[in-house]
Amino acid sequence: MPPPSHTEEPTTRTLRPSLHALRAAGFAAGALLVLVAVGVLLHQPLLIPPLAASAALVHGAPGLPISQPRNLIGGQLLSALIGFGVLALTGPSPWGAALAAGLALGVMLRLGLSHSPAAATSVIVVLQAPPAVPFLALLLVGTVLLVAIGLLPGRIAGHPVRYPVLRGTYSRPKPEGINRTVDSGIVQTLVRD
Repeated sequence: MPPPSHTEEPTTRTLRPSLHALRAAGFAAGALLVLVAVGVLLHQPLLIPPLAASAALVHGAPGLPISQPRNLIGGQLLSALIGFGVLALTGPSPWGAALAAGLALGVMLRLGLSHSPAAATSVIVVLQAPPAVPFLALLLVGTVLLVAIGLLPGRIAGHPVRYPVLRGTYSRPKPEGINRTVDSGIVQTLVRD
């Protein structure tokens, strides 16, 4: 089917991606503005780049396992704790930040709390060396707010995915299965070529 010309009326099919993009952008921006407003009230910065990435996942891909509340809150807090642990060992340094991000990713994967933006939180902790208790408290507030605002699109804006997705309604592949599948696919490709 040829692409629609500029003179044709857009169909429902061509509007759906635009509607999703508009809805996701609007709710993500709204969530981030709430973080800024709460930060202003608390006289503390609440919006950090990893939380912007978390908001993008919650509103852009609410059905993914990494977008779910357990992963968002758990992954962010766990990564921050790993960042503080590495900071205590290395001091603020780019080397320590790189190590913290890698460790955070590995521990999140091992514990089933994958949330990729959280690896950047460990980097911020190691590079900026914020006071631990206030940072963790603000991070908790920020992540809980993102989850709470993430509930809105499916309830008031007609989003087809109702966030959060209940555990067990999406399949989470086991890392061993992924490696075997990828490895066997590579081997089959190499044998055929």
